[in-house]
Amino acid sequence: MKIITTHKGSDFDALSCLVAATIIYPDAKPILPATINANLKNFLAIHKDLFDLWAPKEVDLDTVDTLICVDTHSWSRLDPQLSGLSKKSDLDIIVWDHHKEGDIEAGESHLSQTGAAVTLFVQQIEKERKTITPIQATLFLIGIYEDTGHLSYPTTRPEDAYAAGFLLDRNADLNILGTFLQPAYGKKQKEILFNMIQQAERSEVNGFSLSVCQMEIHGRVENLAMVMQMYRELMNVDVAIGIFRDVEKNKCMVIGRSGVDEINIGVLMRSLGGGGHPGAGSALVKGANPDALLETILELLKGNRYSSVMLSDIMSYPVVTVNARSSVGEVAMMLREMGCSGMPVMDDDDNLVGVVSRRDFRKVKKPKQMQSPIKAIMSRNIVTIEYDKSAFEAARLMIRHDIGRIPVMKEGKIIGIITRSDIMMYFYDILPESTPPAESEIQKELVKT
Repeated sequence: MKIITTHKGSDFDALSCLVAATIIYPDAKPILPATINANLKNFLAIHKDLFDLWAPKEVDLDTVDTLICVDTHSWSRLDPQLSGLSKKSDLDIIVWDHHKEGDIEAGESHLSQTGAAVTLFVQQIEKERKTITPIQATLFLIGIYEDTGHLSYPTTRPEDAYAAGFLLDRNADLNILGTFLQPAYGKKQKEILFNMIQQAERSEVNGFSLSVCQMEIHGRVENLAMVMQMYRELMNVDVAIGIFRDVEKNKCMVIGRSGVDEINIGVLMRSLGGGGHPGAGSALVKGANPDALLETILELLKGNRYSSVMLSDIMSYPVVTVNARSSVGEVAMMLREMGCSGMPVMDDDDNLVGVVSRRDFRKVKKPKQMQSPIKAIMSRNIVTIEYDKSAFEAARLMIRHDIGRIPVMKEGKIIGIITRSDIMMYFYDILPESTPPAESEIQKELVKT
């Protein structure tokens, strides 16, 4: 068996390499160490089902004949569960790393001091003309940005910048990066934040605290989105809107941040011709008067044209369920035929008693277990959510409980199921009704003002 693994305390570059390596070595199993950083944990809480990741404890070391190490080549940095591999004399080892130091002796090595290790894989993917999905491209770009400080660290190489461009060309989503990464914060950003706080004002709209700030800037300023996030946190408001007017180019960059489910910044920004997701978004408005822009934003907020989507709008339904007495084999066949990754388990009285996912089938070790009732391997720790809650709340539950699907309830009955895929559809702003026009009517009116 071939396995791919990376260093413990895994970050985005490590996960990016792990996933990218499965494209180069499709017959190898990716093994994610037990310890990962907080940002990565939050990312996987939503995206885990996209990547067929295995835990170190699920690996039978006796069956491993090939070890592929990515973003490290040091035995001490691997998960302790895999330490026994260092004693195997007949083990084929392949290494992909951008670090100099390492004591793993490999028969095949791909070592280069790029800013991010995943850059090596992006180069190979391009060389072999492999196809990648937009979400894979987004993950790889997060890995590059994390390890290079958004291409600003001295260790950044031209190859990293080229790889970033390659991934953007494959539809990597920049809107998602800010959700999971803490960008660089420099002198210019500090000055802007200080000036914003100096002139800050608080108000209330429809029961929510709001702070809107207008600033003049000269030329391009990096990481304004990060400045807005810090501004909202320091002002301790539900919603913060920044209007940054580039005097030289006569255009306004509008950036919004929301910390409440009820105010969807993505919807607000689409009204201005921009885009984003529920908690963050931006719009570039050319030739607009900042005062008129501010007035329009306040009217949009007061007019409640930003309402958030309820779970009942994005959940999957009707719900396909299985009886707790159904055999493991029968349920496995149902999942394959329907293309599902999991489903609720009901008792004879149609009460929800568990949830089964593809991962639960890893508990099956012997053929005779396929005849056992599904209740033998299902997850009994059931987490449910009411139909009128938001996607934010569902995402928080997925993160807190490390689960991939949550039954949606109404008056004690299951009416749907919300999955990681549904949440991703929402957060990646690809709901059918959310496609923004090339130029909104509101944006046209602002230019006339």
